[in-house]
Formats: sequence, C-alpha cells, structure tokens
Amino acid sequence: MPRSLDPIDPTAPPSGSEAPRQTRRYAQKRDAILHAAVGLFNEAGVKGATLADVARRVGLMTNSVTYYFRRKEDLAAACFLHTIAALDGLVAAAETEADPAARLRRLIDLALAKRAAVAAGAEPDTAVLNDVRALPEPQAEAVFAAYADLFRRLRGLFDEGGLDRAERNARTHLLLTVLHSVRLWIDRYEPRDYGRVAARMSDLLVGGLAGPASRWAPGILAEAPSPPESEVSPEAFLRAATILINEQGYRGASVEKISGLLKVTKGSFYHHNDNKDDLVANCFARSFAQVRLVQDAADAAGGSGWERLATASATLVRRQLGPAGPLLRITAFSALPEGLRTETRRTMNQLAERFTFCLVDGMADGSVRAHDPGIAAPLVSSMINAAAELPAWVPGVTPETAADLYARPLFLGLFAPPA
Repeated sequence: MPRSLDPIDPTAPPSGSEAPRQTRRYAQKRDAILHAAVGLFNEAGVKGATLADVARRVGLMTNSVTYYFRRKEDLAAACFLHTIAALDGLVAAAETEADPAARLRRLIDLALAKRAAVAAGAEPDTAVLNDVRALPEPQAEAVFAAYADLFRRLRGLFDEGGLDRAERNARTHLLLTVLHSVRLWIDRYEPRDYGRVAARMSDLLVGGLAGPASRWAPGILAEAPSPPESEVSPEAFLRAATILINEQGYRGASVEKISGLLKVTKGSFYHHNDNKDDLVANCFARSFAQVRLVQDAADAAGGSGWERLATASATLVRRQLGPAGPLLRITAFSALPEGLRTETRRTMNQLAERFTFCLVDGMADGSVRAHDPGIAAPLVSSMINAAAELPAWVPGVTPETAADLYARPLFLGLFAPPA
C-alpha cells in the first residue's frame, strides 16, 4: 500500500494547535483543491503550476489553499499519492479473481470503467504520473515509495509463470505502461464502449499477436553512426534535452540544466538554439524521425506483417537504451505550450497508426492472429516509447536483452513462458 513520510506527510492537514477537526466541510474543500490541482498539474506540470492557479480554480485565496497544503510540492505529492492509491485499489480488487489471466482481465475492466466515469464527468480525473521526478525531497521519497509498493503488488500477477525477477519486472513495467497510456488514445471511443475496448485489450495482453506459426525472432536493422560524445552539436543538445524532459518534464528541463548536462555555458546553448521551445519541438521531431525511419526500414526489409512489426519494435526498444536514445516520452506533450501540443499529438497518433499496416498485413498473411489493430497499434507504440524507463525497473538490462525481456511479452502474451 502507499506509504507516506512521517512527520512530513503531504496528504495530512496542518499540525499543531490549529489543526482542524476532520469535518465533512474540511474534507470536501480539501478534495476540491486536490481535484482542481490534478487538472492543473496534468496540463502544466509540477513546475508550471502554482498554488495561485489552483486557488483560482476553486474560488479561494492562495492562503486558503496553503491552510490545507503548505507548499505546491505537498499538493502535487498528494495528487500523485491519491492516484497511486486508486491504482492500488484496482489491483486489490483484481486479486480476488481465481487465476492470473482472470486478474489481469479484471484489472483492465476496472481501469477502463474508471476512465469511462471520468469521461462522463461522474468521477474526477487522476494525475498523470510522468512528472513525479520533478518533485523535490522529501515529497519525492513518499511518492516513489508508494509507486514501488504498487509495482511490487502488481508484480504478483507474474509469480506463477516460472519467470525470473528481471522477466517479472519487465512485464510489470509493460502492464503499467499500458494502463498509464490508455488516457492518450481512449477518447477515440465513446465512454459507453470502453468496456468493449477493455475486453479487446485483455485479449491482446493475454493472447498476444502471434499467428499459429509465428515465432519471436526479430531482425536487426543497421544503426546510423552516432556523433562523437564530446562533440557539442545540435544532436547533443537534442539528446540532453530529451533526457531531462523525460526525467523532469517540459518546465523542469531548464536551459541551465540542459547546458549543465553537456557541461557548456548558456551562451553555448543559445549559439546552437534560438530558444527552448524550438529545441523541445525539435526533440519531438527527432524522436518522430527515428520511429519513422525504423518503420520504413522494416518495411523495406520485407517479410510477413509479423516479421516487419517485430523487427521495427525490437529495433526501437534496443535503440532506446543505446547511444541514439532515448525517444521523448509521449507523456511529455501534456505540459507543452498550447501551440505545440495539438500538432505533436497528431503526429504521435499518426506514427502509432502506421503500425496498423503491419498488423492488418499480418492478419491477411496469417502471421498475426485476428485482433483489433486499432487497439493493438497504440499498445505497441506505448510499449516502445516507455522502453526508455526499462533500466529503472530491470537493473542490468542491456540493448541486447531489452527486446526479449520487454517487447516479446506483448507479442506472445504477458503470461507466455520465458524464452
């Protein structure tokens, strides 16, 4: 279960003689602040939101908000902990099912029902967790501890399959990635149909994509040479900015931090870049170009739909952990300036849709089993994109082992036996 810090608990009311009694009015106002803050943090990120912004959304003065949450970071941590607790509750409910596959199906059903309630306005939204690394200590410690507890609990789904720790961790990260990424594409469907989407997601996650004769043996595409590590080039700035945005969000990746990662001055930054917004736009363009090039190369290599899809996916997962990586996390777009957000999301969706060509071709040639490619494509895309975080959950993973540990279970099913 989620843990909080003691004596500093960002979800607790003010301490001391002025601590209010836990009245219904107090709880309602505190919940209103939390729900308003979730929307704001999802839009602007931890670095971009302010307590004054939250106060305006709930019709309060800023000092009224600080009565409940002393600092913005306390409020952000409370939002993240609330979301983690909600996920933990879904996992707990799913654990009552008889076997691992039934538990997974139940978990997906519950998660999609939650998204349907949010979409219908019946429940408040939950926080996007990609900005957790923007929290300072001690708030970050409480949130990371809670998320680690959730991760361990969910990993219990894979205790019965004869998998080693690395395999169980990789599959748990994959499942959490799927759950987190649903919000990025589920709005293509009406909320009344989310239950049907859940059934098809579960079918894909349990049964995989492989046709009767398909085996996991992805090809290896040649990689373009990387510039020297010491060269302060436009590519070096793009890679440094991508790393920092993935870790600390759009607003957390300041010009000073990007320059510091490369050990250059701010003057050098502005010599190579007009401004940060243009650099971030170019980071997305760089990531999109890498995905597009690999998709094109896999198509050019030929083979069945299964072979092309497996080759493109495995290659991109490997490259995420290599010198050409990482790709910019798709969750970063939520905190982008409005002018960049719409076009960025459109391109992300278009690149995910490109995977449907392989999926449909695979169904036609028999290498991919019958499924819903409109749901499979974003699952494949989100799996590839989240591979950048694999080393945090699978210590010792390498570019050579990543695809077998992490991509293979999506293609063969999350409960497929080890290779």
